[in-house]
Amino acid sequence: MSEDARATTVLLVGALMIRLAAGGAYAKYVRAGMGPLLLIAGILLAGLGLAGVVRALRRHAPVDVHGHHHSERIGWLLLAPVLALLLVTPPSLGSFGVARSAAVNVTSGGKVFDALPAGRTVPMTLLEFDQRAADHRGASFGTTPVRLTGFVTPSSDAQGFRIARYQIACCAADAVASVVRVTGASGSRPARDQWVTATGTFTLAADGVPELHATSLAEISTPEDPYE
Repeated sequence: MSEDARATTVLLVGALMIRLAAGGAYAKYVRAGMGPLLLIAGILLAGLGLAGVVRALRRHAPVDVHGHHHSERIGWLLLAPVLALLLVTPPSLGSFGVARSAAVNVTSGGKVFDALPAGRTVPMTLLEFDQRAADHRGASFGTTPVRLTGFVTPSSDAQGFRIARYQIACCAADAVASVVRVTGASGSRPARDQWVTATGTFTLAADGVPELHATSLAEISTPEDPYE
């Protein structure tokens, strides 16, 4: 790859990082809160790439070797994926990857969850819901209603449907999904990948999939932070 192609690549990668960080789209790929660091890194890369482009243009000379022309063309082709990301931002992880990635596997251990407070609805992550369901067969839920948010994922359940949400430690590459079955909701089943907020109570399921018997269900737009 020629010097000007390398410098342009660095410049475009920096511009991509600035675009994602400034627009908030970075939360589709990494933990929320990493935006300022990505913005700083993007500015540094863009500055480094711009300096390289200027230096390469000043040093540019006619090339008379056919093979060198061919290698330069290959180098420039490497810019295509970066340009594509600058023009189109891919969506966050969705239902397609749930069945193809590792799922959160929780079992009851030594720690016992405290009982949920009575008299109010408790917002809860899908991961905590799964953990509480595995702890002494969901004893900590009692009759307290909880509120869950996730996207609809395909399933072969005879009743209800499943929602999922990913947990990431650092970025989307290490994402694993928590899954909950929602039953009792009135109306038609939401579309695949539709985000919903379900409110209801925990119920035991014969197949081991944590289950929420819904008293209300609302379709929502994709959260700013799609991960737990």
